[in-house]
Formats: sequence, C-alpha cells, structure tokens
Amino acid sequence: MPASALAPWSGGPAPELALKDINGRAHDLMAYRGKVVLINFWATWCEPCRQEMPSIQRLSEKLAGKPFVVLAVNVDEPESRVRNFLNQTRFELPVLLDTNKSATRQWGARLLPVTFIVGADGRVRYRVLGDMDWSSPKAMSVISELLAGG
Repeated sequence: MPASALAPWSGGPAPELALKDINGRAHDLMAYRGKVVLINFWATWCEPCRQEMPSIQRLSEKLAGKPFVVLAVNVDEPESRVRNFLNQTRFELPVLLDTNKSATRQWGARLLPVTFIVGADGRVRYRVLGDMDWSSPKAMSVISELLAGG
C-alpha cells in the first residue's frame, strides 16, 4: 500500500490499551504518554501483516534512542502460534496478545493489518488500513514531525 494511505485521523483520544506481551509483561498505553506510539494490529495468518513487519522493525531501529515505541497487537491467536511465528522472523518488538479481541474491538480494528499512530499527547493522529512500507520517506517524515512536537 502506498504511503499516501498514511492519512491524518481525527479520532481524538486513544482508546484504552492494556495488554500483556508474549513474555507476560504488562503494557499500558497510558504509560507511554510523552512518546509517539505506533500500534499495529496483526495476525500470523495475514499475509500483508507479515509483509509489513520487517519495515516496522526497520523504522523502530532507525528511531532507536528517540521517544518512539512500537506495540504490535496480535489479534486472537494462541500464544504458541505467535511464538512459533516470532521464532521464524527477526521481529524483535513488543508483541501484545489480544486473546479475547477486547482491544481490537475498542480500537475498531475490523480489517488487518491496521495501524494507529498516537502522538505524545495521547491522541490518535494517523490510521493506516492495510499494509505499507513503514521505512519509507513519507512514514519517516510523519513520525519525525510528531517526534518534533507536531
């Protein structure tokens, strides 16, 4: 999907997001206030999801040391399946498990992948339906602008 799909979203404050990651650590979006957060809803069976994950990893690596966080929310899959998938990939970012789809419903993530970018102020700034190259100049520009306080 082209980076033009990275369109501003006026959805207002981010819904709640409090889930445990694959290692059992709790993540609460409120704890990331002051950081730009990319929240990606995905599943192992979703080919476009798998295709965009390396670019999300590259984006995170490019922004290392900046107030930027990626939370990859796996939608309703058994932990064993998610672990097997992660063991076969180089995706090393926090993977949260939404085993009962409560977060998926709260965020209105009906199609996968869907990605939300939350500004440091806790407001949803962008939404992308479908996959895209997150290491593209357009994505870097949007994230950099938010990191600069835009």
